[in-house]
Amino acid sequence: MSKVVTQEVAAAVEPSLAPRVERRLGQAADAFERDHLSDALRILRPLTKEAPGVPAVRELMGLALYGTGQWAAAAKELEVFRRLGGSVEQHPVLADCYRALKRYGDVADLWDELREASLGAALVTEGRIVAAGALADQGDVNGAIQLLERGPLRPTRGPALHHARLWYALADLYERAGDAPKARELFGRVVAAEPALADAAERLAGLG
Repeated sequence: MSKVVTQEVAAAVEPSLAPRVERRLGQAADAFERDHLSDALRILRPLTKEAPGVPAVRELMGLALYGTGQWAAAAKELEVFRRLGGSVEQHPVLADCYRALKRYGDVADLWDELREASLGAALVTEGRIVAAGALADQGDVNGAIQLLERGPLRPTRGPALHHARLWYALADLYERAGDAPKARELFGRVVAAEPALADAAERLAGLG
């Protein structure tokens, strides 16, 4: 556990309970990292009752629920995390929950908050992808394309994963809009940078 999490636990639970909460939280985090989401949830559910004011508990619970497709429950936990810590770190995940629930106004509000916070490029790009997806879900494909086009499409250094994810999302929208050449070019970039990302290779092959 990080020093920050240790401090969170110490501030939110009785001293006699802190070591156990921290140990169980560490076990849940390990299960989550190994993609054993049901094990993580089994550990976290009682922790949300024993240590409801620990941001890391609510954050990890929300992420594990998100990983199992439980959008409403995940959003509830991530909203608690947001309120407890005042953090926008999980705004892209929370926004994606609201996108799945068709709560598009909430998606837009979270995107505004994340954009104004001006945090790292990877986090902002993930939020941009979700916000654009929500626009496309509502039939505004051109608006979604314009939003993604304002992202970091041409990194000055070697591309990172978030660049490839942005290219993939934009390529998908170009294809939906009937612009096969642009879609082909971007899927090609994805395959060159992250060959295993989603079905990029298949999508590229399908465009000829």
